[in-house]
Amino acid sequence: MNHKLLVLMSPTARPAFKKQALDNLSLVDYDLYYQGLDVRNRRILMISQVDSLGYDLGLMGIIKDIQESPGGFEGSIGGLIVKSDWDLYTKSSAQNMIFQCNCLGLAFVGHSVVEITKDYRNFETWQKTMAMSLEEICFYHCRALIKRLEAAKKLAGKSILSLHSSALETSNTLGLWHLVKNNLSFENREIYIRNGSVADCKGCSFQTCIGFGKQASCYYDDIMVEEVLPSIQEADYLVWVCPNYNDSISANLLAVINRLTVLYRQISFHDKGIYAVVVSGNSGSDAVAKQLIGALNINKGFYLPPKFVIMATANAPLKVLTLEGIHDKALRMAKRMEEHMG
Repeated sequence: MNHKLLVLMSPTARPAFKKQALDNLSLVDYDLYYQGLDVRNRRILMISQVDSLGYDLGLMGIIKDIQESPGGFEGSIGGLIVKSDWDLYTKSSAQNMIFQCNCLGLAFVGHSVVEITKDYRNFETWQKTMAMSLEEICFYHCRALIKRLEAAKKLAGKSILSLHSSALETSNTLGLWHLVKNNLSFENREIYIRNGSVADCKGCSFQTCIGFGKQASCYYDDIMVEEVLPSIQEADYLVWVCPNYNDSISANLLAVINRLTVLYRQISFHDKGIYAVVVSGNSGSDAVAKQLIGALNINKGFYLPPKFVIMATANAPLKVLTLEGIHDKALRMAKRMEEHMG
């Protein structure tokens, strides 16, 4: 992999970042993307300035250009700095760009995004523990992202933990995951999150959460403490088996994500990766995939491997198993996982 950083930044973003950001980021030796440049096997920093509707059309045009080139982002890993002149759009814009680029083969480091909202207001919480100005805190996090990107490497692993809350007899999503899983040689454990088995996060204070974490426990002494958290700590990769419920992750799995905080306080998730299986009855699988990206890669810091999600549409029990080409699609997903984890 070429260790020299490649910066993808649209012309509209350059006035906002040229003087303010590029100097402060200590970017001394880097390449700036131009049309037709090979973006394979690179460390890529995307810098985005979203407009009043939440878009960076220039950067999306660059991504479209790469979509039409051979190989896409094959072998590359990325991170993203996204700036808005409003309090809105940084998260949704980041999720969308990461999803699009990941589908083209771009992996992402854990905590892959630094968001910059109006007047740096999203960094005010950090001032409780950092004696810096909001701008200084912002660039501290930007430089930390760049360091993670410069040090990043393919995340190998041999153990997989899959989490689901579906019935095998009827679930298209679990059925699709089993098509993939049956082609894997890695150690694989599966946990069924039954209705009511995981209470949602109580929202304890920071100190209380830290205290429970030191005891490898939680306010709720349930399956999360007894089985799920220890299994996540041992696994190299997690597979989230997510049927589309109103364009969202199911309540059971969302409760698991919310309860990860107690473990997040104790260990880094940067060395753990995530994959996903998403099936929708009509449409919207990308909405669920983006929600997983936001919650697990951007917020919790899990590594995002290239092409992390397999998606399908099926609107009758187990119909996914009879979709044209689905067995080949599942096999390709398994081969990607084996190749990347090996």
